[in-house]
Amino acid sequence: MVTRKQKSDGAPQRPIVADVVRQHAEQAAFFWAQRDTLMLDDPPDLHVVAGVDRRLEANLDGLRIAGPAAWPFVVAAYEDFPEKGELFLYAWMAIEQGNGDRLAEAVEFGRQSQGDAHGLVGALAWHNPATIAPLVRDWIGAQDAFERFLGVSACLGHDVDPKQMLVRLVRDPDARVRAASLRLAGKLKRADLVRELAARLQDDNEKVRFWSAWALTELGSGDLASPELRKVAANGGAHALTALRSVVRAGPDQEVRAWMGGLLQKSETAALAVRGAGMLGDRTVLHWLIHQMRTPAMAPAAGAALLELFPEARAAEGLFTLDPTELGQAFEDHFGDFAVKLPVAASVRAWSDGMFPGAAANGPIDSVS
Repeated sequence: MVTRKQKSDGAPQRPIVADVVRQHAEQAAFFWAQRDTLMLDDPPDLHVVAGVDRRLEANLDGLRIAGPAAWPFVVAAYEDFPEKGELFLYAWMAIEQGNGDRLAEAVEFGRQSQGDAHGLVGALAWHNPATIAPLVRDWIGAQDAFERFLGVSACLGHDVDPKQMLVRLVRDPDARVRAASLRLAGKLKRADLVRELAARLQDDNEKVRFWSAWALTELGSGDLASPELRKVAANGGAHALTALRSVVRAGPDQEVRAWMGGLLQKSETAALAVRGAGMLGDRTVLHWLIHQMRTPAMAPAAGAALLELFPEARAAEGLFTLDPTELGQAFEDHFGDFAVKLPVAASVRAWSDGMFPGAAANGPIDSVS
């Protein structure tokens, strides 16, 4: 645990207004966590994210001005609520201040956290590459697997190529490092690693197999990757939509549509097929999507597909609701009291008639194949 005992944090502390600095710390943690959650949407609303970024940076500026005097509030925020936003704040402040002791604490917090230490990785991505370069050089070749993971994750956040070292990292004994390295290889379009990526399709770790398949698709070898990607997509889970998008990219178009048509016939995968319709880039499915919006289980996927095909729909008022009860008893029964962003089929229909007169004559379609 972090203690509240005063410790030396370098430069002399300057006079501050405690309540203001505390608010900066709390809001910086909140806004980064909100940003991270918003970026998980598929597709994310980048206009909203940009607004959150501005508010986040304003609060980080307040902490920069406070300097080391902000540390008691940063520490208190993490003690009170040790979640991803507070971990981001702790790590960001340690890097900003060049405070090695505090950064070592942040690394240990990240090691103990659930998942992939999002807050710590987010702090590395937020800082300038030149600022974190010495850390990355130390971590990426470290004996400690978690530090190697942080090094690769920092490269991912800044599109930095570790050159020949990446050959070793995609073979790393640690599965988390292998997965991050494979993702980096795909993002950087490292065509020299195609054989290594193909070999990882046989890895005993599911996440490693997925990112190797994803990377192969990024490199134009989707024929090798499609079986694994289709399996990940159909099974659901955290990477289902990313896998689905890669399947669509791998093509060919008619084969992908036929596969989605099969998904549509099964209740457990039908929503995935509806979401995939938005990834195909075919705007003629609009009224078929409106038809899907009237079914509770399909509505969220149909709404996301609408926003991908028609980004202009974000600016229209009344197309979505966070209150399922507004859509009738079936939606209330299905979603309960949860605040879920749902499309309002009647409103979307009226909007589409205004935007695309005569399109309604096409009617709903029965499949995406």
